[in-house]
Amino acid sequence: MNQEQFQKVGSANGFIAALDQSGGSTPKALKLYGIPEDSYSGDDEMFALVHAMRARIVASPSFGGDRILGAILFEGTMDRQFGETDSVTYLWETKHVVPFLKVDKGLAEESDGVQLMKPIPGLNDLLTRATAKGIFGTKMRSVGLLANEGGVKRLVDQQFELAHQILAAGLIPIIEPEIDIHSPEKAAAEELLKAAILEHLGGLSTAHSVMLKLTIPSVDDFYLDLVEHPNVLRVVALSGGYDRNEANARLARNHGVVASFSRALTEGLTAQQSVEGFDAALNASIASIYEASTVKTT
Repeated sequence: MNQEQFQKVGSANGFIAALDQSGGSTPKALKLYGIPEDSYSGDDEMFALVHAMRARIVASPSFGGDRILGAILFEGTMDRQFGETDSVTYLWETKHVVPFLKVDKGLAEESDGVQLMKPIPGLNDLLTRATAKGIFGTKMRSVGLLANEGGVKRLVDQQFELAHQILAAGLIPIIEPEIDIHSPEKAAAEELLKAAILEHLGGLSTAHSVMLKLTIPSVDDFYLDLVEHPNVLRVVALSGGYDRNEANARLARNHGVVASFSRALTEGLTAQQSVEGFDAALNASIASIYEASTVKTT
């Protein structure tokens, strides 16, 4: 465990950049970036294009450890380079940004008001490889759609079962049981979610720390007891489909919670922008998300 990275993620000002779009979400991300689906053919070309987008983001002078705590990478990004340097090494040694890895394989079909994660074959091998690369932690996403007590319990049980496996490998898990922002039972589902998370946190040893990536709650400061829990290194928020302005406004009202935005971070960036225009747009995005993660209104 890199103690400098641990301290940075746990207590420094800033936010986490989610650069982990995978096969299912990449076409949409590229389309928003100004690259339509009919301009490439097959997964290899698609992933090469999205890697070029990510490389352009992290190489920007606006992207650095002064405002960004960490970056979540797709597995394919971990195995590639930024410039002539391995991506994980580049993030930490050049940018002072802590590297995380998305480890889930997508969502299963909805059942009992939730979408669990699909099985993750070869997870131990992936964790071993990630550790050797210099990855600090992992991220895994599942989704709650309704306030179904049994479903939400299964959602959290699965997350923590995998979290224990990740902790045993010496990595810090980001547990992400997202509550859909469009859920007609969002606030009630968040009540169930918090109770289930607190129960699992109570079973962790004092030596273990996890992170939580949660939907910005319907009630401001609803997750404050999770922020203050001794086993929680950091609580981060996903944008969940809110545009950047709304996500920032909602986030700013939640003390101790910082952003881990994906679509909201890259909103307004396009492949067609000049170097200057791209850097200016990215700087404005990073500045606004940093402020929302740092300055909390009452």
